[in-house]
Amino acid sequence: MDKTKLNGQTPNSEVMEKTKLNGQTPNSEVMDKTKLNGQTPNSEVMEKTKLNGQTPNSEVMEKTKLIDDLTIKRTKRHFRPAHYLLKIQSYSLLCDTGVEKYDSGVFEASGHKWRLSIYPKGNEKMNGSGHISIYLTIVDTEKYTLGWEIYVSFKLFLFDQIQDKFLTVQDVDGVIRRFHDIKTEWGFHKFLSLKSFEDLSQGYLVNDCCVFGAELFVHERNAKREFLTMIKEPLNRTMPWKIENFSSLDKVTYYSKIFQVGDVRWKLLVYPKGIYNGESKVISLSLFCCDCILPEHKFFAEFKMRIKDQVNNENHVEKTEKHWFTTSSNEWGFSHFMPLKDLQDASKGLLMNDALIVEAEIIVISNVK
Repeated sequence: MDKTKLNGQTPNSEVMEKTKLNGQTPNSEVMDKTKLNGQTPNSEVMEKTKLNGQTPNSEVMEKTKLIDDLTIKRTKRHFRPAHYLLKIQSYSLLCDTGVEKYDSGVFEASGHKWRLSIYPKGNEKMNGSGHISIYLTIVDTEKYTLGWEIYVSFKLFLFDQIQDKFLTVQDVDGVIRRFHDIKTEWGFHKFLSLKSFEDLSQGYLVNDCCVFGAELFVHERNAKREFLTMIKEPLNRTMPWKIENFSSLDKVTYYSKIFQVGDVRWKLLVYPKGIYNGESKVISLSLFCCDCILPEHKFFAEFKMRIKDQVNNENHVEKTEKHWFTTSSNEWGFSHFMPLKDLQDASKGLLMNDALIVEAEIIVISNVK
């Protein structure tokens, strides 16, 4: 006051010596040192300070808008919502009541009960000011079992009465929302700006009347499940079969008894004169799956088939194969397992006293449940 009178304000001497304040707003340094009655801080202060109740700066507003645009998809269509329509007449009177939220009546869809929750002036707690906020809420969940979950994809609507189309709002990429006992509603904080809604040329509010809608699809969790496990070296994987009087066998095919490996039953097949008609110089061996009855039955097996060396127990003749056994392909093996002349060679020890020992060994098997 000894040096300057500034329209009733008393700046400190340091500020007066550095700056002439002819109606200008002081910078942030001044803000830190001076109490400004009725003055507006500059943009730097706005960016650095959390302003309770004030409008964020344009950069923040633009970033928020971009995020909303990336998460919400808006289109228009002619056909009406499949599950619910809500017509509000005298919309302005509803707003004048000061009601923050309007809950619609209950409707049923996809086996559950729902309602729409509409905030005419926006859900301020969720940063929806300046917009209509609208949510889909599941109700009457008391009967559900503990830990219930319902997965839903949905669309919310607003009728354009001029174009005769429905504004359709949904999550980008058809996001599926999970409703449960803690989270019973999903929707859009910024469904539509009040500016667009109240613009008569947009057709959403005509004669103080508007129409909202909802459509939803519940993704049921009753799909058939299949668990495939590959088991290496399962228990009881070796299936031995001793065939007597081999030289006297006169049928085309001979079957062993049933063996069970894991949950699957098998038989060994021997074709003493070969699997093909007129073939008499080879022996054919194959593995047969007894459980390929229905079309959906399928079993994988990596297996060995062998004829054992009965003299030295060393020089067995064996071959390995892999196959998915099905109803249309339930037998697999070797049409030319070995020549009969080699089988009958006494030095090889494969045929002793007119008997041979055939084995199948499962190396890897599938288990489907």
